[in-house]
Amino acid sequence: MNTVLSCSSLTAGYAGNPVVRDFALELGEGEVLALLGPNGAGKTTVLRTLAGLLPRIGGQSVVTGRPGRGGSRGVVLVPDHRALFTTLTVGENLLLGRRSGGPSVNDILGYFPELGKRLDVAAGKLSGGEQQMLAIGRALIQRPRVLLIDEMSMGLAPVVVQALLPVVRQVADRTGAAVVLVEQHVRFALSVADRAMVLVHGRVSLSGRACDLAADPALLERAYLGEAV
Repeated sequence: MNTVLSCSSLTAGYAGNPVVRDFALELGEGEVLALLGPNGAGKTTVLRTLAGLLPRIGGQSVVTGRPGRGGSRGVVLVPDHRALFTTLTVGENLLLGRRSGGPSVNDILGYFPELGKRLDVAAGKLSGGEQQMLAIGRALIQRPRVLLIDEMSMGLAPVVVQALLPVVRQVADRTGAAVVLVEQHVRFALSVADRAMVLVHGRVSLSGRACDLAADPALLERAYLGEAV
């Protein structure tokens, strides 16, 4: 499996103050990582740094063999607030992100057929679930090599999350994009991920195959509490 994203000794934070220390990661094509942990652990900081929105304090991150700073290197972030243009329609939001030679709007609707009925509706008038579909769709139409999704479930009912998360697995399998998924619904996230990490106080407290972590809830609980595992 070809490596798409690798990090070594990554230190990240704000105004020169580290929040995440010595973060290391290697993801291959089509691999999904669930990045878990309690609030304030540094998960969003990791995503924002990988996306180039925060400067690295130390260490290195490389995508497809080339060091870089952001979206130009094929890294696309879906933030927890979705960042949609609420006065533009669904179709207009999608077309704004389209790249030459990339997926078409119809390709994106293949993942989210519900949006096909809402193409002429302003994004601000969509339900929360529909807005999340659009946010992910706008990321996918940019043909990412690395897709970063921050708290897909924010403000959504668990039943909606359970319906959306399998799309993450489909995207990785069909496009070969590496995916880093930050998600508070641990069981759902582990069901679609290949691997998982638990981040506590800016450091990785547990890492392993998602199926192994899902099978040992007690181990996960200890990791969340920051205990040695």
